[in-house]
Amino acid sequence: MSGEWSVGLCSCFGDVGTCCLTCWCPCVTFGRVAEIVDRGSTSCCMNGTLYFLLMYIGCPWVYTCSKRSSMRAQYNLQESPCLDCCVHFWCNTCALCQEYRELEKRGFNMAKGWEGSNKVVGCVQVMRPPRKQSMCF
Repeated sequence: MSGEWSVGLCSCFGDVGTCCLTCWCPCVTFGRVAEIVDRGSTSCCMNGTLYFLLMYIGCPWVYTCSKRSSMRAQYNLQESPCLDCCVHFWCNTCALCQEYRELEKRGFNMAKGWEGSNKVVGCVQVMRPPRKQSMCF
């Protein structure tokens, strides 16, 4: 059984900051998502640049749908509402918002990328008992 996305495909306006970032700078949104999905093996800058070049010729969805498929496989998410390539072809901006917010809800700091998020997501906080205090009279 596949898991549900934490946010819907058409709920872009639930997070206005991500919505604005994706509408005006989709290269940045995609670069950040791809860096996390690739677990740091590719950079935000490299992915964002590739997105920009593909956007210039009108077909960024060719690349973005593969990252969505990878993300779904990593987190056992449903392929909904239709095939990944269809989602990115018809609703690329909404798909990028959904993926970005999904990763945020899973504890990733999208602005810090894989390295910064990995330190936060992978760490465990250890509490130490208070030090013994001596009383002075």
